[in-house]
Amino acid sequence: MMKTLLKEFEYDLRASSGLSANTLLAYLKDCTDYVMYLTDVRGLDDPESITRKDVTNYVMTLRKKHYQASTLSRKLSSLNQFHAYLVKEKVLKENIITRIAKPKKKAHLPAVLSMDDITAIIAQTDGDAPLSQRNKAMVELLYGSGLRVSELCELTTNQLHLNESRVDVIGKGQKRRVVPLSAYAISALQTYLEGGRLKLAKAPSAYVFLNRHGQPISRVGFFKVLKDLALKAGIPHTVSPHTLRHSFATHLLERGVDLRYVQEMLGHVDVSTTEIYTHLSTTHIKAIYDQYHPTKF
Repeated sequence: MMKTLLKEFEYDLRASSGLSANTLLAYLKDCTDYVMYLTDVRGLDDPESITRKDVTNYVMTLRKKHYQASTLSRKLSSLNQFHAYLVKEKVLKENIITRIAKPKKKAHLPAVLSMDDITAIIAQTDGDAPLSQRNKAMVELLYGSGLRVSELCELTTNQLHLNESRVDVIGKGQKRRVVPLSAYAISALQTYLEGGRLKLAKAPSAYVFLNRHGQPISRVGFFKVLKDLALKAGIPHTVSPHTLRHSFATHLLERGVDLRYVQEMLGHVDVSTTEIYTHLSTTHIKAIYDQYHPTKF
């Protein structure tokens, strides 16, 4: 019975889920392994006989295989889909998977650059070439104001207010926010707008940052630029636009800026999203303490 229901679930999933081919195969593999465990190991063929203990025991077998928390969460999501289908088809009255706690994902702290690293990257943009001027303006703005790379690449000239030291940012969900501009960013932007951008523009464009063909620079394009700058600066690990955003937030908190102000500048809806940077800041402070505090006499 269970294997027949699994096949019917597969037909339903293929017809109505809209999942990608790879996701669909992963879901079906997860559910097949689950059904095989229930039928071959637990001796269960009637869905109504499945208990919460059966599911938790199955999860324990998965844990023993040392899957990452993200993989375990996906497998539980697959089982949830299967049980939800059985409820929809009135085979079961309740989806017991919803009462199974998902494994906690290990928090991965974002990489943060030191001030020396930031300075070294910016130094690689020195020069009068149009692309050098553009790159300096982009790096100074991204690090100095904490923009997302999409916000940076989609920035238009009417969003810049250099005389007022601010930039109007259109973030996720078209939410608008005002972010201060650093003196370094203003200087780099003025140089670029009055020089390099005029040479890059092949036709009138509202976008601030253009590529060598006069088109708006893409996220991938800027990522490649930044990766190359970091490599030339002698930074061994990969530096992404998001690394500069992380560094902006962490450096502000290290200098005593209130968390709520950092939240507003980053455009986070929930302050809990911003709080990860307090962990980064604390880690940095602890490292400095361990390095310089005279613990041995």
